Amino acid sequence: MLQVFPLSPDLTHEERLVAIREAYNEDRSQMTLMLAHQLRVPEVDVIRALEGDTARELDFSHWEELIRAFESLGEVTVIVSNGSTTIESFGQFGGFNNAQGFLNVRSKSLDMHIRGWELASVFAFRKPSHLDGHEALSFQFFDQRGNSAFKVFLNFGNKAPTPELMEKYNNLIERFAK
Repeated sequence: MLQVFPLSPDLTHEERLVAIREAYNEDRSQMTLMLAHQLRVPEVDVIRALEGDTARELDFSHWEELIRAFESLGEVTVIVSNGSTTIESFGQFGGFNNAQGFLNVRSKSLDMHIRGWELASVFAFRKPSHLDGHEALSFQFFDQRGNSAFKVFLNFGNKAPTPELMEKYNNLIERFAK
């Protein structure tokens, strides 16, 4: 098992990025949530350190439009984690409405109430799955503290992305690029 230690507070910004990338490269299929926990950094720092490799930051000003575009992807896996629990839900985005500042997703399979004022960044992220090694394609939203708000996986476990799915993923990245 990989032994990772908290990052030293004495590291420069560049040294910190290098240390995060090196820890990630030890096992590229590891969960970024767990790596962030081991390094004692916000998960968004792990993703940002991988910019240009497996991560691409998107234009956050269009976060709602991106979420609405997920409806065209069909069924996806949505993962939400907080300090004590992670939940995985499989379904399709749709039934959107805005009420009292929330973006609501109310389809037959997903029921989400997104507090946009808490969100701060969004990334397209791809890596080998920790489940089976197939490349997993995702869009990951982070809150203002750098914690994961939710992640949308286009494929999750036991299946590699099809060429059609790769095309949809890449088209969304280009459409919402910074």
